[in-house]
Amino acid sequence: MLEDGQVVRLRLLHPGDTAAVLALHEGLSERDRYFRFFGPTPKRLGELAAKIAADPGPQHAAIGAFTAEKLIGVAHYHVLRNSSVAEVAVAVDGTAQAHGVATLLLEHLAAVGRGRGLTRFVAEVLAENAKMIKVLTDLGMPYELRGIGPEREVSLSLRPTEHYLDAVVRRDLVADTASLRHLFRPVSVAVVGAGRGPGSVGRAVLANILRSGYPGAVSAVNPHATEILGVLCHASVAELPETPELVVIAAPAAACESIVDQCGARGVAAVVLLSAGLTGEPAGERVMAAVRRHGMRLVGPNCLGLLSTEPGHPLDATFLRDPVLAGPVGVVTQSGGVGIALAESLTRLGIGVAELVSTGDKYDVSGNDLLLRWRSDDRTEIAVLYLESFGNPRKFSRLAASLARKKPVLAVRNGSSLVAQDAAASHTAAAATPAVTRDALYEQAGVIAVDSVTELTDVIAALAWQPLPAGPSVAIVSNAGGAGVLAADACERAGLSIAALSPETTRRLAAVLPAQARIRNPIDTTAAVPAAAFGESVRLLLEDEGVDALLVVTVPTAVSDPLDGLAPVLSGTAAKPVFAVRPGQAARVRPLGPAITASYDDPVAAAVVLRKLVSYRSWLDRPYEEVPLVPAIDAPAVTELVRAALARGAGWLSPADCAELLRLTGIPLVTTRYVTTEQAVVDELGAAGGPVVIKADAAGLLHKSAGGGVITEVTDADGARRAVRTLEQRFGDELRGFVVQPMAPPGRELIVGVRSDEVFGPLVVFGMGGVDTDLIDDRCARLAPLSGTEADLLMDGLRSSKALWAANADRAAVREVLLRVSGLVQLVPEIAELDLNPVRVFVGGCLALDVRVRLERREAPDPFLRQLRV
Repeated sequence: MLEDGQVVRLRLLHPGDTAAVLALHEGLSERDRYFRFFGPTPKRLGELAAKIAADPGPQHAAIGAFTAEKLIGVAHYHVLRNSSVAEVAVAVDGTAQAHGVATLLLEHLAAVGRGRGLTRFVAEVLAENAKMIKVLTDLGMPYELRGIGPEREVSLSLRPTEHYLDAVVRRDLVADTASLRHLFRPVSVAVVGAGRGPGSVGRAVLANILRSGYPGAVSAVNPHATEILGVLCHASVAELPETPELVVIAAPAAACESIVDQCGARGVAAVVLLSAGLTGEPAGERVMAAVRRHGMRLVGPNCLGLLSTEPGHPLDATFLRDPVLAGPVGVVTQSGGVGIALAESLTRLGIGVAELVSTGDKYDVSGNDLLLRWRSDDRTEIAVLYLESFGNPRKFSRLAASLARKKPVLAVRNGSSLVAQDAAASHTAAAATPAVTRDALYEQAGVIAVDSVTELTDVIAALAWQPLPAGPSVAIVSNAGGAGVLAADACERAGLSIAALSPETTRRLAAVLPAQARIRNPIDTTAAVPAAAFGESVRLLLEDEGVDALLVVTVPTAVSDPLDGLAPVLSGTAAKPVFAVRPGQAARVRPLGPAITASYDDPVAAAVVLRKLVSYRSWLDRPYEEVPLVPAIDAPAVTELVRAALARGAGWLSPADCAELLRLTGIPLVTTRYVTTEQAVVDELGAAGGPVVIKADAAGLLHKSAGGGVITEVTDADGARRAVRTLEQRFGDELRGFVVQPMAPPGRELIVGVRSDEVFGPLVVFGMGGVDTDLIDDRCARLAPLSGTEADLLMDGLRSSKALWAANADRAAVREVLLRVSGLVQLVPEIAELDLNPVRVFVGGCLALDVRVRLERREAPDPFLRQLRV
């Protein structure tokens, strides 16, 4: 999309485009050219672009931008001899300039160049060309301008820096906001498929549009009716007297292709397609092709629709049964049922909805679009996601993290029951289940993940009515001692801490509470406490600097109801969150008073919510940190090793190649020798000068220790020969050779691994290792690339972390290994699995004792490249 939301088609040019390329260049003035190659005259530029289009090859590439079938811009490069530098030229039709065409072309051409190993573009430009200077500045890539006189030399780095990625997101935001305006603030709406009977989905949508108070023009399409609900009907979209900006379609699947094509032909800007039965069918592909051909935006198919409660411009284009209260929550959901449940719950609680989008099968508009939109939408204060799949998870992570810095982002987890693949080939692969990968994505992006719609509502209520806690220290006050104890247990299970009250707070509590009261946390005020005294105790606890949050557990008695004393204390703006718990209340969560705070029916629910808010606050307090450039990775040599290995065939690297890969990456590996004969094993024992480990290299042997492929403490030549013969007997013809290593220093055994998913990218797994790594099952995971902070979070994320690092293990050495592994898998997307197990850590360092690496042939698409689904 361009800056104004217009959709353009970008593609590599081919011989059939030659005439169009020449015509474009011949129609340009010198000022219309943004960049040009060194040397060629303007006339030659068009000829050169046409030649590249007619004869594509590895040394050059050309991309064209088209609106309808018209070529409006070209970007092309030619690689300089024996280098990673290419000359670049960009030209845009003068009538299409100032909409971001040149920037979009450069982004895509740079992605092609990076994929082919280029590092820089160079070009020539007129010094007075202000448009070019703006393109360079806005692009975000590091650049230099050199020279004096009327022309300047441009050197543009293709490295995707953080500054560049932020600039891409800003451009995405502008374009997305412009295009989604057609969906949320259309000047006119038509409903196709509104039936005459009350059971019609289209009729329900039309009724909701009218009921919502939508201020624009409304029309309907039904060839069998003249009017429905007072709205004039027409036989088809083509016969509408005015072109609607938005069309909602509730028609049989077989008719959708024709209707969508009619919408495009009429100039409709956006479509909401409620109909099911298209996905996986040729008709669905044709619908998507029509949407792209006509440059429309599409919500659906197979969806509930969308609604906005914007004051002055409300629109309910859904078939929800009841009206939805306006409020601060934005919802995007693939499930219509989840959308209905949320709309009802948020209305019942008095919180309300700002926008709700049911994306269904999400042919076009997805969660990423709404994450962009809500960054600049002040009405949406809380973002809620229910996603059943990720089209571009790495882009999602960046967008979600950016939004979460401004407002809470919540997501409902699904698919958590998926287990590791039965045939997982490595310990890392077994640990890297889809649920683990998804949870790592959410955690790193600052998304508050919940497991049910009920829990989602619990958290929304807390966020809507209370501030975030500064930390995990909780004070508990109750007029029922047993309920207070249950609340304390719930807090500790949730990972919260019971606050230690200051002596001053304890003294002041003793002065206001009955003599029988317990004034240590959790506080038991006694059942007969007056409401005013109970409220005063809450106020005193809020003033204690060691208390971050308060859980107030109450039951009514014939003597008093402590809640009567709570409302005056909380009527002002509280700096600390206070959650009420009312065991036995009818609703799971309800507002206490006029939206003063949330009241839960069980302390467990309140503790779980509070823990999630503490985690979110901790994420917000974490300073932003760019991913470090890992030094001393020999990138050219690593790339050549992988290229040569793939030329021999994808699969597991040989032990020798694994050892060399770690050496080039700077990851410490115990001295490793690979040999194929008994005598060579004996010779390596002598060279080691001490006890060695002998490992089998055999076809199909992946877990060496478990498979009987490791013999330790070999001290002499006779022992080495016995070890060789034992391994020969065990593995027979499958035995290819032997790995000989000196015995490593004693220490703790860890695992560092990677499982790379083609959608999510590489997931780094860290945990307790060795032969019992699966039995211990103490591991955590984060998506690469890792920053230093994320490496620290991995190392502190184990159940055993406290004991591990208290034992004088070299934390800095392990951290370096994690960062180097992260850098390696970013450099080599062909690494599908990597296992360093065990990594033995001791005082003064760490060593990998075994390594396995599996390669797959795969391309690494640019996840941040601006493009719509096709």
